Amino acid sequence: MSLRVAVAGCTGYAGGEVLRLLLGHPDVEIGTLTAGSSAGSTLGEHQRHLTPLADRRIEATTVEALRGHDVVFLALPHGTSGAVAAELDPGTVVVDCGADFRLEDPLAWEKFYGTPHAGSWPYGLPELPGQREVLATTRRIAVPGCYPTGATLALLPALTAGLIDGHDVVVVSASGTSGAGRSAKPHLLGSEVMGSTSAYGVGGVHRHTPEILQNMARLGAIHPSLSFTPLLAPMPRGILSTVTAPIQGVSADEAYDAYAAAYADEPFVHLLAKNVWPATAAIVGSNVVHVNVTVDENAGRLVAVTAIDNLTKGTAGGAIQSMNLACGLPETTGLPLIGVAP
Repeated sequence: MSLRVAVAGCTGYAGGEVLRLLLGHPDVEIGTLTAGSSAGSTLGEHQRHLTPLADRRIEATTVEALRGHDVVFLALPHGTSGAVAAELDPGTVVVDCGADFRLEDPLAWEKFYGTPHAGSWPYGLPELPGQREVLATTRRIAVPGCYPTGATLALLPALTAGLIDGHDVVVVSASGTSGAGRSAKPHLLGSEVMGSTSAYGVGGVHRHTPEILQNMARLGAIHPSLSFTPLLAPMPRGILSTVTAPIQGVSADEAYDAYAAAYADEPFVHLLAKNVWPATAAIVGSNVVHVNVTVDENAGRLVAVTAIDNLTKGTAGGAIQSMNLACGLPETTGLPLIGVAP
């Protein structure tokens, strides 16, 4: 099988990561590359690490440019994917790396994004119970947010095994600066970021909050409650998420065994040995999630920690993982299990 694939938004971090992974995919032919203001330039002017595609001319993002492909990846600003996707052939696999189709609740979308709700598509997190079967039969995929990916996989075994009920969950996640996109922003200048970690989106206002809550409900939490605080860390890639929740009558060993059972057959989720804690340096460039768990007996709380690469498993890798399922390919095709260190 050879899939002809287009990438819209090819000059951004997410689009560049999609292309990096597609270049190693044995069943893909990379077709049209599009962008907004960069149309007419070559990809090498924006993504110098993608040497095999350096001379490719970038086209404007139009429906005409994207038609005729088996798969279209949309790595576009929030609120812009819906109009493009609506004009593409229903038989084309369209994978949206933005937020447009992640949320099922229109009121939550309008509250956190401030624009009309475009609808919802099947959610591209194959590790959710039953989601592989859903993705295998769809032609539209909503890629999860990077923070929800790490937080959800930290919570999944605890919720599905009934170790916690989903109330009073606290998530603190430290992310690399690439999670904010490639646009020039003063708070992302090197002199602002180097040597400093800062909080933002504090007080339940970050846009990924309703998505994490939605996933908790999918995993069985009734009326879940969440306090989510993101941190900006002085690194380009990676997210380290620490998740805690009230727990009773469960030992650290029992919690660990539940996580081992839940993730025993997951190709991209790796439970570390007891008392070995995830670190972002170990997963850079890979589609792997590192996870570990314990119980803080003094506080009566479960503590789970995950590390992901926000651009790979948190965006482009998860997108291709879902594409593989939708196209009938082995799920792991073209996706790296090995990180880059140091």
